[in-house]
Amino acid sequence: MHSRRLAVLAGATAVLVAGFGAVATRADAAAGCSVKYAVSSQWPGGFGANVEVTNLGDPVSSWSVTWSFTAGQTISQLWNGAVTQSGAAVTVRNAGWNGAVATGGTASFGFNGSWSGANPVPAGFSLNGVACTGGVTPTSPSPSSPSPSTSTPPTGGPTKIMALGDSITGSPGCWRALLWQRLPAAEVDFVGTLPAQGCGFTYDGENEGHGGYLATNVANQNLLPGWLSATDPDVVLMHFGTNDAWSNLSPATILSAYTTLVGQMRAGNPNMKILVAQIIPLNPPTCADCGQRVIDLNAAIPAWAAGLSTAASPITVVDQWTGFDTATDTYDGVHPNSAGDAKIANRWYPYVAAVI
Repeated sequence: MHSRRLAVLAGATAVLVAGFGAVATRADAAAGCSVKYAVSSQWPGGFGANVEVTNLGDPVSSWSVTWSFTAGQTISQLWNGAVTQSGAAVTVRNAGWNGAVATGGTASFGFNGSWSGANPVPAGFSLNGVACTGGVTPTSPSPSSPSPSTSTPPTGGPTKIMALGDSITGSPGCWRALLWQRLPAAEVDFVGTLPAQGCGFTYDGENEGHGGYLATNVANQNLLPGWLSATDPDVVLMHFGTNDAWSNLSPATILSAYTTLVGQMRAGNPNMKILVAQIIPLNPPTCADCGQRVIDLNAAIPAWAAGLSTAASPITVVDQWTGFDTATDTYDGVHPNSAGDAKIANRWYPYVAAVI
């Protein structure tokens, strides 16, 4: 179990709904929009927030969201977009992969920022130059009282989540921090025998991301039962096998190790929910064949999962490979950079949200 060291402010939200049909002045302008702005966490001097924009007008091929802070807040890190800030004025433009938004579709991004004295919700937003207008109901708790959330935890306590893998998960594995920011803080507890590593802000970061480890070795050396006993998770997120593929182990050998690990998970908890990644691409400069090895492993995972999944302990496959580019989303062909971390977190999010 983790020990929180920050003030978790879950559910600080404002919703702005367009109440008009504006005439677009640009080919890619929206005629109406709504925006949900949520402060997901806050600590002295810093905060995290998520923004979700719903396009109520014609489809757009690119987007730009603007607003102004009212109390001197500044953005220090943003994912799923590109940010510029001049004084109070903020502009966030789409990333290269999320510009198209259909009618009724959404675009979302998140950021970390700093504040001093107060951290009110911005009063208004625009999408492609068109104001998103409507009622605003900020529910931000007072920033002068950074105390733990008093919201009632779900019956039975928070869902305990173990992130299991290698250095992609744990060194530092900042996708876990971004994922944690998006989840309701009172309902999740990330667990593991390894502590959080630095990702620029405080988060619940216990994990089992062991740098350099092979899934086959963890299975053969019976390491997982001890980690499970120490942490008692309800859900396991497993992104494992990169080092096995790098070591030229066959998909059959790696999947046999997966089977052993799943058996160990269920021995401790027959109702374990298991999310297994089709792992991100692998393109180290010293291994020309690694990319194809990962493709072969990923291709075999869905059938393996289907054959082992049960109603009590379902195995869900999460595609982390599609849309991930080692040239732009890693810093070395192997480990994710900030763009890669954001993609990984975004892929995990809906599956994790469904099991908590």
